[in-house]
Amino acid sequence: MDNPDLARKRSRVVPSFEDIPEALREAPITVTQRRRHKFWLIAGLTGLGVIALFAGFLFATFLSSEPNIITANNSQSKDNPKTPAAAQSGNVSTKQPDIVVGQSGHFAYLEAPPQQLQSITADGRIKLRQPAAQKFKAMVAAARAQGIILVPISGFRSVAEQQHLFFDVKAQRGQAAAERASVSAPPGYSEHHTGYAVDIGDGNVPATNLSPNFENTAAFKWLKANAPRFSFELSFPKNNPQGVSYEPWHWRFVGDRQSLETFYKAKNLDPARK
Repeated sequence: MDNPDLARKRSRVVPSFEDIPEALREAPITVTQRRRHKFWLIAGLTGLGVIALFAGFLFATFLSSEPNIITANNSQSKDNPKTPAAAQSGNVSTKQPDIVVGQSGHFAYLEAPPQQLQSITADGRIKLRQPAAQKFKAMVAAARAQGIILVPISGFRSVAEQQHLFFDVKAQRGQAAAERASVSAPPGYSEHHTGYAVDIGDGNVPATNLSPNFENTAAFKWLKANAPRFSFELSFPKNNPQGVSYEPWHWRFVGDRQSLETFYKAKNLDPARK
């Protein structure tokens, strides 16, 4: 009879791999599988690194971006006009939001060179470009011969002078930039910079100077009938395409190629629209 202790030892013998049911067996991991696991582990870590770098780049870009802010200085406020591209060096005006120019319909103009200006008054205070000055003097003489006194109120005006007229008067009247631009061009955008524009009054009725009531004077009626003969036209008639307030006193010279292109070519306006 077999020894009971020996029988118990035999019952505790670990079964071979073949003796384990197939459903419970653990297949050994091959070298190929290890390599495959290592490949996907490296690929996953690399992908996470790329994503982290990209996220960091986006975050840094966000922090570095800033909105455009109009700051103020001694001669500038939030509604200051934009420096026109056409302004000459040495006559740089302050920045201006596009809304001011866009709403008021003004266009940028170059300043007339000083050597091309000629006085149209005895004191030499008011000047126009030489061709415009000569025609204006001839027009004044023709009007006087008929009892009409045409008085020049303003001619060539520098960007610096326009700066005062726009900003200082705006501040005195408590006007917004767009409101001020509807009655006065921002610096760099006035026809007076060209040396071709002139404000005219009636010497017999000075109270109507720079007023819509000027249209009721004999001087204005004479200008409407005769100014074209001297190559002058009304810059801002009623319901003008630019949307600028009606100015019966403001006239401009268009008697040569340069003056005509100054007011029409740059704006891409057809003279027939006037």
